[in-house]
Amino acid sequence: MPPGFDDPDIRLGDLMRGERATLGKSLLDVQRELRIRASYVAAIENCDISAFDTPSFIAGYVRSYARYLGMDAEWTFRRFCQESGFQPTHGMAPSAAGPKPQRRPSDPAEALANPHPIFLPRQESVWSSIEPRAIGSLLVMAVLACGLGYGGWAVLQEVQKVNLTPGEQAPGVIAALDPVQEAAAPETVDSAQVNLPRPEGLDRTYRPQALEVPVLIARDGPIAAIDPGLNAPAMQPEQAEPAIRTAQGPAQDRVYGPQMPPEQAAVRTVAPDAPEVEILAARPAWVRVTAADGTVLLEKTMDAGERFALPKLEAPPVLRAGNSGAVYFAVNGRTYGPAAPGAKVVKNVELSPTALTAQYVFADLSKDPQLAEMMALASAEPAEQASAQD
Repeated sequence: MPPGFDDPDIRLGDLMRGERATLGKSLLDVQRELRIRASYVAAIENCDISAFDTPSFIAGYVRSYARYLGMDAEWTFRRFCQESGFQPTHGMAPSAAGPKPQRRPSDPAEALANPHPIFLPRQESVWSSIEPRAIGSLLVMAVLACGLGYGGWAVLQEVQKVNLTPGEQAPGVIAALDPVQEAAAPETVDSAQVNLPRPEGLDRTYRPQALEVPVLIARDGPIAAIDPGLNAPAMQPEQAEPAIRTAQGPAQDRVYGPQMPPEQAAVRTVAPDAPEVEILAARPAWVRVTAADGTVLLEKTMDAGERFALPKLEAPPVLRAGNSGAVYFAVNGRTYGPAAPGAKVVKNVELSPTALTAQYVFADLSKDPQLAEMMALASAEPAEQASAQD
């Protein structure tokens, strides 16, 4: 222990401040290094226990600060207790927790009379949820919007303004409504009496000339000027006289050139018509007819007695059918089939007259009564139509 520590005239705070000054530390340096508040360090140096919130931590603070200064911790704590009058207590003593706040005895009448009791939630006012900064932002946005709107309106007003600049030459009439008026005649301006030349080239291009008598051109003139006898073959003397007589006949019967024989005048085709192919359904059956390009010509369930005539195409279509025992084919009025015996499904059946006649035989009406009834009805319809015409 350094000499002079037991001198009663020297205060503990003076010793501690002297040691701290020797180390060159301030109160903030001690607070940063010991993690003790600077106010607590000053209270230890002044032996003031009223600055501490909890008395149980005073002994630890005093000993830690004494060891930091290089002093004897136990001697320093005893001297601190003598000068401050501090009585150390253990941690479980009631006084270690410090003085408890004094609570007033509860008075029911006073609690009910209080308009703002602590146990009831307070209602927030409308203005408490409004931020002044938000109001300022809204005002700034409103001012900007008004400024932009006014600026746009002012620009639009300036654009729509029409400024009239006086010219050196007064306006005048430079066009005439009468197309018959001479193109080269100058026009006189009413105010300035200035002769303005007219664009004669444009007038001659866009203005028609007036005609005293209309000119009519026959539309069939070039056709009427064709002589049909120029390209006709040479005729014999005995053929020339009937042709001349025919040409001198009535206008509706007049024929120019040689006449063709009646057998040559008949309409002829290049090749005979292709035989017609029909699909017959003696009983209900599902059929689908597809063209060579993939187009579906027919896809349905044909009823009993229904017919479907195939269109004439360059490539023959193909057939896919269910219940093929009820499907027959009519080629040039003759019935072939069935497509397959029983209720089988047939596919890729070429629907050309050559393929059908080569693949199938004539239909036996005795084996299919429904087909026989269907053919009987089909043969009876033409007879009824002929009798109705007679």
